[in-house]
Amino acid sequence: MEIKKVVLRQIKLPLTSPFQTHQGTITDRSLIIVELEDHSGRRGYGEVTAFATPFYTYETTSTAWRVLIDFLIPQIPFEDLQHPGQLAESYKSIQGHPMAKAGLEGAMWDLYSKQQGESLSEVIGGTQKKVSAGAVLSLSESLESDIKRLKETGYKRYKLKIKSGQEEGLIRAVKRVDPELPIMIDANGMYSEEDIPHLLELDRYGLMMIEQPFQAGDFYLHQNLQQQMKTPICLDESVMSYHDAMQAVELSSCEIINVKISRVGGLTEALRIHDFCREKNIPVWCGGMVESGVSKAHNLALASLPNFSIPGDLSSSTRYFAKDIIKPGIEVENGEIEVPDQPGIGVEIDYDYLSEVTLTTYQFNF
Repeated sequence: MEIKKVVLRQIKLPLTSPFQTHQGTITDRSLIIVELEDHSGRRGYGEVTAFATPFYTYETTSTAWRVLIDFLIPQIPFEDLQHPGQLAESYKSIQGHPMAKAGLEGAMWDLYSKQQGESLSEVIGGTQKKVSAGAVLSLSESLESDIKRLKETGYKRYKLKIKSGQEEGLIRAVKRVDPELPIMIDANGMYSEEDIPHLLELDRYGLMMIEQPFQAGDFYLHQNLQQQMKTPICLDESVMSYHDAMQAVELSSCEIINVKISRVGGLTEALRIHDFCREKNIPVWCGGMVESGVSKAHNLALASLPNFSIPGDLSSSTRYFAKDIIKPGIEVENGEIEVPDQPGIGVEIDYDYLSEVTLTTYQFNF
């Protein structure tokens, strides 16, 4: 693909308000932006969405930075690659670190699409020109006012972060605003087998789904719960690969899967999961990571595929940040977001602001 250089940037974006889950609170977002440039001056962008601390997965921005510099980038024969789908083969000897891999592969998908003169959505076979927006509600004191504001914009699905023992109160608080609001709850793996009777009580609320009740990697307890529960179980952290998705479906551990490009190691693996779930009639939706517009644009392309039938964690650029590193920002209109149709991910980088929020830069020349 004639790669001239790779530039890594560690950035920090301030949040407009703290984002709270039962795992902790963040007030700013550390990210790594990956830039690939070819000999014609075209640039592709990807994003490493690991957090600063290992509360979501073992990866952090610090570990991803070192893995990219010390292992991934030096090992990849860029001159021999003709397609982003070949990238995974070149680093298969490096175990784990899917978010670092996804950020690098994302930049390659963007650059490849620009070289083809097509949008990323077109390149991967997307069929939807607009996708439905979904909001994530953190554990904040302004829950009701947040919902009212988001309703005005037309968000079509609301994901509620919860704490054990407080689920019913939080669900009722949402339903007081709008009893018909389509809501789901996200447990981030905080329950254990002893909590199954308690979880079964939540069937009464007619939730869209319960996301990741048990710890990452578990298929047995999720299978057990889904067999007893009417509410669909959705897996997130348990699905780190195509093989995990296959196990989850074949074992009937869930009825829905959340696909995150960064969690599964890149867009190539995400496409395999989408295609498999489509064959098995398992609906999927696109998860988010409180990310910048670079990752959001990649997500919009993914969510344009036909089996993404549930509104994902797809929101405007101003949902979390007063200012994004792309221009113009991503906007929600009447509960929908237009899928970019310009070459690549279809958004421009605000280089002045990117420079302002950059903490560290590392460059590889070829």
